[in-house]
Amino acid sequence: MYNRAMDVLHTDSSILVVNKPAGLATVPGGWRSETSLTELLENNCGRIWVVHRLDKTTSGLVVFARTATAHRDLSLQFEHHQAEKVYHAIVFGKPNWEEHTARQPLRIDVGHSHRTIVDQRQGKPSETTFRVLERFDGYALLAAVPATGRTHQVRVHAYTLGLPLLGDTRYGAPTSDLIGRPSLHARTLAFTHPDTLEHLSFAAPYPKDFEIVLQYLRKIK
Repeated sequence: MYNRAMDVLHTDSSILVVNKPAGLATVPGGWRSETSLTELLENNCGRIWVVHRLDKTTSGLVVFARTATAHRDLSLQFEHHQAEKVYHAIVFGKPNWEEHTARQPLRIDVGHSHRTIVDQRQGKPSETTFRVLERFDGYALLAAVPATGRTHQVRVHAYTLGLPLLGDTRYGAPTSDLIGRPSLHARTLAFTHPDTLEHLSFAAPYPKDFEIVLQYLRKIK
């Protein structure tokens, strides 16, 4: 049986699609011996292959492969930007646009805190398109579509636009009691099934903490 940490939206002989909760790492790592989502899934369904990752603090959709062949196919889809990922983020500030594409080059794993930074000389090409979904009093709900997959990309690009994610004190957000993590959720995911070639699309509902913030902001706007 799957436990509550594993909200499995789809499973078959080739793939697993999971709505990951915030606070659970996608893969094992670091000095702490905390159980990861990958380990929980493997304890229940056997060997799986990691195709992509979400930050520990980010909630939402992740797809895993259940065979080496499916892993190769899905990895190529992500590498060639054929998989479609859309994140939703609650940000501080008032965007003066409806849609904007950030293209600042990013360098990852910088310093003791392993931050991602904008680096015009040594950074790798990075691109995120933001679109305003809803405006509030001093905040906004944005859709973020990354064309590249750098670590913390959406968070850093939002910060460079003067729109840090609510709760993301690591990247410029002031301390807030509204949410205890960066307000980022992997909302939708679409890709081609590696065996059937069917176009699959999934949507993950907002987790409770994210939804509570939105309800509050809608009341005060």
